[in-house]
Amino acid sequence: MPQYVGSKWRKTAALLHSTQFNKIIPKTVRFNRLQLKSMLQKFSMVYVKPDMGSHGKGVMKVEHSNGQYRFQLGEHPRTFRTYEALYDAIRKETKGRSYLVQRGVHLLTHKGRRFDLRVMVQWSPRRVWETTGIIGRVSAPRKIITNYHGGGKLTPVRKLLGGYLAKQAVEKKIASLERMGVRAGQAMRRKFPRVCEIGVDVGMDRTMTPWVLEVNTAPDPYIFRKLSDPSIFKKIRRYAKAYGRLK
Repeated sequence: MPQYVGSKWRKTAALLHSTQFNKIIPKTVRFNRLQLKSMLQKFSMVYVKPDMGSHGKGVMKVEHSNGQYRFQLGEHPRTFRTYEALYDAIRKETKGRSYLVQRGVHLLTHKGRRFDLRVMVQWSPRRVWETTGIIGRVSAPRKIITNYHGGGKLTPVRKLLGGYLAKQAVEKKIASLERMGVRAGQAMRRKFPRVCEIGVDVGMDRTMTPWVLEVNTAPDPYIFRKLSDPSIFKKIRRYAKAYGRLK
């Protein structure tokens, strides 16, 4: 079986060893009272996420604006007058587990809902990294996460980017995301030699900068069955069988 790496902190550190990712990984620090306050002062909007976890569970959006603090877990935001009250509320949600604070990215939207992209990258039978699929994930109403298992809607990447770029520019952007995926695979394997697949979660902002939000070393291959082109999932499944992830 391919290697699984659960810690978001360790995976972020592995990518940051490659200078190509230094500018496109949002600043990420370990969660504590001082770090959260400092990050909010710098960026005004951050995400607090569990170091170990999947499907967007436990992810909180935290903001500081107009003298108020606000955080959202699930569908309903809560507002606080002081930083201490905010921090105490978040601490209750973390239940003593290890969490991270990541600079927030103001994601592009589709029909008023935020979206990001899942870039599927696999160790091919030719023993090189290959980007085998890209799919968009549009958040459910009132939710801060885009994950399919958390209610997000799977949407073709060209449909999402086509709302912001001309057709030729969309193809260039997709090609650059595919190259970025390969570089991410190479960086991960240098640190974790038995990793055979990664799902790179990429958020795009108004400048069309591809921010690497997270890397998953056991990405769900079945979401790609939702695409109209069946050849994409067939290749993903064939590669996953080759390195022992799927039977």
